[in-house]
Amino acid sequence: MPHISTHRVPRSAAVGALVATALAAGLLTAGASTASADEVAIHDIQGTTRLSPLAGQQVTGVAGIVTGVRGYGSKGFWIQSADGTADADPATSEGLFVYTGSAPTVKPGDAVTVSGTVGEYVPGGAASGNQSLTQLTKPTVTVESSGNPLPKPVTIDAKSVPAAYAPTGDPAQGNSVNALPLRPRSYALDLYESLEGMNVKVGSSRVVGATDAYNELWVTVKPHENRNRRGGTVYGSYDAQNGGRLQIQQLAPVSEQPFPEANVGDVLTGGAEGPLDFNQFGGYTLVARELGSVADKGLKRETTRRQAKGELAVATYNVENLDPGDPQKKFDALAAAVVANLSSPDIVALEEIQDDNGAKNDGTVSAEQTLKKFTDAIVAAGGPRYAWRSVDPDNNKDGGEPGGNIRQVFLFNPERVSFTDRAPGDATTPTEVVRQGKRAALSHSPGRVDPANAAWADSRKPLAGEFVFRGRTVFVIANHFGSKGGDEGLTSHHQPPVRSSEAKRLLQARAVNGFVKDIRKAERNADVVVLGDINDFEFSGTTKALEDGGALRSAVKSLPRSERYSYVYQGNTQVLDQILTSPGVGGGFSYDSVHINAEFAEQNSDHDPQVLRFRP
Repeated sequence: MPHISTHRVPRSAAVGALVATALAAGLLTAGASTASADEVAIHDIQGTTRLSPLAGQQVTGVAGIVTGVRGYGSKGFWIQSADGTADADPATSEGLFVYTGSAPTVKPGDAVTVSGTVGEYVPGGAASGNQSLTQLTKPTVTVESSGNPLPKPVTIDAKSVPAAYAPTGDPAQGNSVNALPLRPRSYALDLYESLEGMNVKVGSSRVVGATDAYNELWVTVKPHENRNRRGGTVYGSYDAQNGGRLQIQQLAPVSEQPFPEANVGDVLTGGAEGPLDFNQFGGYTLVARELGSVADKGLKRETTRRQAKGELAVATYNVENLDPGDPQKKFDALAAAVVANLSSPDIVALEEIQDDNGAKNDGTVSAEQTLKKFTDAIVAAGGPRYAWRSVDPDNNKDGGEPGGNIRQVFLFNPERVSFTDRAPGDATTPTEVVRQGKRAALSHSPGRVDPANAAWADSRKPLAGEFVFRGRTVFVIANHFGSKGGDEGLTSHHQPPVRSSEAKRLLQARAVNGFVKDIRKAERNADVVVLGDINDFEFSGTTKALEDGGALRSAVKSLPRSERYSYVYQGNTQVLDQILTSPGVGGGFSYDSVHINAEFAEQNSDHDPQVLRFRP
């Protein structure tokens, strides 16, 4: 689930147009202010809700001390009232971002007066659901003096951040919280909004989201909030948003000051201090003027045990757009993980195998070269000579990177398990459940499940196949459900946030659930394993739909709650990858989410693989 840091996307200077768009979308309300539009204070601009009462108005003589300067990306600087608490109202921020559009000439400690237009900038646009950032645009800046002490930072810590995450939005306003009075002592999001633009600090804090490619990491200021043994913060329900999480960036360009590399569980010693920003990819972000160092706590990549002779080991692994153009070291690292960390499972369902020339959009759909290069690398790493089965997609019909033609693939070790080839299907031909004597079988193996169903439009179709292990047939269905793209973030101005992508996954889950029920109608005690990148949580409606009628059980639920995760997103450790089993598999299985990627700054994929071992 890749993303792009907001500071890499310059803002348009046409703030008037942004305000108009936000007004039209209901994000802004133009209201009367108790303050004059002339010579107002910062807290008058910020107001007591998420939206400025002066949005769209010209203001003059706004006084403050410069607390941070950003000369790249969204260029500008932050100012704050000199005493930091000018109106003594905890709901009104005393900080403000001044958007310049070019490299600012001021520096921290300058006392300035600023005139300009009050705007509400919505990172990602109004349709994103993101909260808006109050700012001044088209500024005229006068430096009154330099070398002034900075306002004392407000400390964000476990005591100051409320346990409740956000108020429920106003139904009359489409569940938006924008117009609600801020209650910073009651809700974490209200606290952060009340500090928007202000100089804040966190003390030494545990890292809960590893350093990423955009030079940012996540910490928690609540060390005991849903903590697990490896140092992460577990996202266990829609009501456990983990309000102690905060994104950390830095003001200094990385060319001048390298950003620290951290894994989950490490400690940002000395914490960070700087303005509190809001961006598209993470919401509230401390943009550090002063940044501590990382204390390495030695997190190790996990290794699962080898299956016993009578156990069938089935795994799922999203290999993140693998194609022959990727460096050999990526193939080697992924192969080493299959052999060493996953202990060479008997069957491996792969997601995101691209075609033979990757994202080159020329109609190529075969992935034979990709798979040969990968299986060769597994042999070189000391693993078995895996065979493979798949169904090539129609060109550009399965979503993903244009031209990449990602698909699911079965790898299997023919020395341990055999594959039943039966009239292999194509991209558009569905495999059906048929009876052979008293047993269920597939009309096409490998084959695709219900590929014409609208649920799979512009999405990966499930791949089904029959395997035989020690004389017992096992049906395996590999999936890569629709992504969460389009869902609103936890910091959305809609509370609860809109999860629009779930509608498609619900339809997909129902289709797979129906197919499993067809197998069980033909053979009640059939061994069925449904697995892959489900792109949804174990507590989600998607998982409930897969489990409907007792057809399947999500095996990750057999783990302690603190161990249920395969992915880390914005500092939340969470489930996206799953293996589900039919009642025929029974409850005596062994399940392992093998943590080798998601918690680390250096990743071969952004997903952790899953392994299920059972005796058919």
